[in-house]
Amino acid sequence: MISRVRTADLLALATIGIRSRPLRGALSTLGIAIGVAAIIGVLGITRSSQSDLLARIDQLGTNLLTVVNGHQLGGDESKLPANATTGIARTEGVQRVTATADLGHLQVFRTDQVPVYRSGGIEVRATEPSLLATLDGHVDTGVFLNEATVRYPVVVLGHDAASELGINHVDPGTRIWLGEHWFTLAGVLRPFELAPEVDHAALIGLPVAAEYFGFDGHPTRVYVRTDTTRTALVATMLARAANPAEPSTVDVSRPSDALASRLLVADSVTSLLLGLGAIALLVGGVGIANVMVISVLERRTEIGLRRALGAARRHIAAQFLSESLLLSTLGAVAGSLLGTAVTYGVATYRGWQMLIPVTGVWGGLAATLVIGTLAGAYPAARAARLNPTDALRTS
Repeated sequence: MISRVRTADLLALATIGIRSRPLRGALSTLGIAIGVAAIIGVLGITRSSQSDLLARIDQLGTNLLTVVNGHQLGGDESKLPANATTGIARTEGVQRVTATADLGHLQVFRTDQVPVYRSGGIEVRATEPSLLATLDGHVDTGVFLNEATVRYPVVVLGHDAASELGINHVDPGTRIWLGEHWFTLAGVLRPFELAPEVDHAALIGLPVAAEYFGFDGHPTRVYVRTDTTRTALVATMLARAANPAEPSTVDVSRPSDALASRLLVADSVTSLLLGLGAIALLVGGVGIANVMVISVLERRTEIGLRRALGAARRHIAAQFLSESLLLSTLGAVAGSLLGTAVTYGVATYRGWQMLIPVTGVWGGLAATLVIGTLAGAYPAARAARLNPTDALRTS
């Protein structure tokens, strides 16, 4: 008659070592749990953050382009033509255009009593009233420049510039000292994620820049909103549209590409952290193999007695292999719960939508089963090779 072991009996036999030494069993699964938690947590947090970043990019729009003055062959900085915005506006697919100019020689202070060497790094930019519409921006307090105020000494501060000057709201009569002239503060802007240079700037009108500071009419940066479906095509035409004579001296970029590049950085970091998780899994597998070898040595009497009572070698091997797989599975379950909890905590704290990749969960579980099988193979084979007579005699 062929000896058989029922599945229920095999499960009970596989838990003998865990039930008799629960602390050792828990510690042996710790490496597996940490590895699986690292894999699920890294994938979950990365996917959640990437989803949030993609949503922000879509909300901000990928159809914003910037045109700036580049450099000539000799290395000297070139100038955009004074009529650059006219050529750009005529380009098919362009919806809005706004010219700005960096007035780098000017300084901004809260009062006229501040020494000139304490400028605070605030830039002065001349711009058109259409800037907010082109950048899809918003005023935090006060109002923006309009067709009337661009001709007078009126200024609007970017978010960071206002913070630097200690201004958080606009009162009637609030003034700042700009370029050796008093300018009336009209408003403070909210942050621009796609145009951070505006956050650090004090904005004045192009006409008043020409009247007070000799602005020559050449813009240094032009913001362009395009038809979303034609953004890539428009980007290839803007350099020639801005400066037909020397298109090679014009630089065109898409600010949203800087945000999108963060996805590539996140992917490289994810690969590194997944590698560390895989190492933790391997360490956990070595720990389980070590525990199983010790278990075989400690349970020689049990093995010899079962063999003497008719248990076949395959039954002994299956018992210890099942115990190794059970330890790995318990570690995988604990790691999955821990990784999910960590992902949920981080996503909730950062205001993200929690995403747990199913492939990451199943991949981690499959890896633990493979590791459990490999970790238990040698101890199971060693236990199966024990001679019952020798095992009982040396016990």
